[in-house]
Amino acid sequence: MEGEAHMVSVQIFGQTLRAAVDESELEVPINDQTTVKQLIEANPAQLGPLLQYIKSREALITINKKIGSEDSVVKDGDILKFSFQSRTSYDGNRDIPT
Repeated sequence: MEGEAHMVSVQIFGQTLRAAVDESELEVPINDQTTVKQLIEANPAQLGPLLQYIKSREALITINKKIGSEDSVVKDGDILKFSFQSRTSYDGNRDIPT
């Protein structure tokens, strides 16, 4: 892979997140292994809007089909997925409006 750019595939699931970034799938360049948060901060135009959903725990992060977090390491060739999850409480139950 000499001379080729290192890339991470980013997939966005859920209308809320897709509307925020205006994409459903994109390739993002990566220099070396980095964290999810650093990757987003290095690509603010493409991924910046996702930070608010990560902070509010409304974005589920998976890396190569394993649950991750904003501090998880991503590297060349990884598949990073962000899925919208609405109002999920910490015990795993969903809040039901009354």
